[in-house]
Amino acid sequence: QVQLVESGGGLVQAGGSLRLSCAASGRMFSNYGMGWFRQAPGAEREFVASISWNGRSTYYADSVRGRFAIFRDNAKNMVYLQMNSLKLEDTAVYYCAGGSVASVAGRYNYWGQGTQVTVSS
Repeated sequence: QVQLVESGGGLVQAGGSLRLSCAASGRMFSNYGMGWFRQAPGAEREFVASISWNGRSTYYADSVRGRFAIFRDNAKNMVYLQMNSLKLEDTAVYYCAGGSVASVAGRYNYWGQGTQVTVSS
C-alpha cells in the first residue's frame, strides 16, 4: 500500500516556475512507476508526466515537454515535478499517482489528494 501527499502548489505569474513534491509512504515505493496528472475545472484529468521506478525513463505530455521535468528520489520516497515557463493553461489541480508510467489514469493504483496550481497573467 502506498499513500501519496502532494505539496508545492500555489499562485504564480505566467512565465514563472513552481516545483511540486509528492511524498510517498510505504516500503514498496521504489518498485513503482510514478506519474503526475492534472485536472482543470470542467475538464477531464489529463496526463502530465511519468517516471520509471529507477528514474531512468521519463515521459511527458506534448503540452509540457521542454517546460516540465519529473524526477524522483527513492531514498526519500519523493517524486517531484519542476514546472518552468508556466502558462495560463497550466492552471489545474495536480495529482501525484503511483503504480504505472502509462498516460492513462486508470492504470494507476494510488492517488494523492491534489494540489492547486494557478497561473495568473
